[in-house]
Amino acid sequence: MNEALVVIVRAIITFFTLLIYARLIGKQQIGNLTMFDYINGITIGSIAGTMATDVSSKALTHWIALTVFIAFTLILQYINIKYRYLSKVIDGEPVTVIEDGKILENNLKKTRVTRDELMVQLRSKSTFDPTEVEVALLEPDGTLSVLRKSEFQYVQKKDLHIPITRAKLTTEIIVDGVILQQNIQQRGKDLTWVQAQLNKKGFDDLAKVSYAAILPNDSLYVDPVEDHVSNTNDISDYEGPY
Repeated sequence: MNEALVVIVRAIITFFTLLIYARLIGKQQIGNLTMFDYINGITIGSIAGTMATDVSSKALTHWIALTVFIAFTLILQYINIKYRYLSKVIDGEPVTVIEDGKILENNLKKTRVTRDELMVQLRSKSTFDPTEVEVALLEPDGTLSVLRKSEFQYVQKKDLHIPITRAKLTTEIIVDGVILQQNIQQRGKDLTWVQAQLNKKGFDDLAKVSYAAILPNDSLYVDPVEDHVSNTNDISDYEGPY
């Protein structure tokens, strides 16, 4: 029983320590982590897990190790911000892997990326033909940035001289039948407008509305509580769990 209480106390201390340290580190996105950042994060998590559960050793020892890792992480972040050259030494630089539709094998070897892995990254960018690529850069975090050749770039509104309106966000105004009055006001609408739009779509009872949102074009999207879905888009060929 005493051991269980010790683990509970250590887990609570570890939880709030990680919460504080995570706030100190900042909001770097998972998708932008370099390999070192990824390994460093796993190590910090491992130390924290040991600190919470290893009752055979003192928690202070693990807490000091955790604090040292966090401190050096903050120091590296400061170096990356203040010193451009050292930042490139630590995190690396983008590497050109495709130029004018040609794959640069020597650069692939330097980055230890195979052609198959490169093609997977290209397909994830909706590019299935390397000859359409002007330049492709392998970023320090392992992602691929692709610049298509001019003739293969997507057409934009300004290219077709289509009138451009200011972009807006989708604003949810009804969730599980509950109206979010503040969000409605933020979009310059009122309850009368909302009710009129709901009536047009055949919704006379808020209890039937699971979710409703004002779209960027100021129209109303409504998702009913009861969905009538056909089997047209069901591509499964067996019955069973996902």
